[in-house]
Amino acid sequence: MAKIVHAQHGGVIPADLETLTTLPGVGRKNASVFLVEFHNMPAMPVDTHVARFAKRLGFSKGKNVVEIERDLCEILPRENWADYHLLMVLFGRYYCKATKPECATCKLKEDGLCSWTK
Repeated sequence: MAKIVHAQHGGVIPADLETLTTLPGVGRKNASVFLVEFHNMPAMPVDTHVARFAKRLGFSKGKNVVEIERDLCEILPRENWADYHLLMVLFGRYYCKATKPECATCKLKEDGLCSWTK
């Protein structure tokens, strides 16, 4: 990858999703994280935590990360995508877990924002 960045991009890592994902080993999520963290650009990285959260809370019925990303980008304010992404990752990691979700103590469930049942 480094050789390609050096030869094709003058040693500068590209700052757009489409070009980044053409680099070997760089998928959509990693490219999006790079854009958010290094360039402070709006992007919505979707990992397993974000996908699970989005589906369980009814934000998306997408069958893949591209569909889930599209759905989230349509309903969330662009200027807050990076913040929402991090919040969904942390919530999915520590509360809305794949196995043994913490539904009993979930504030979103308590507030009626989540109707998902195990």
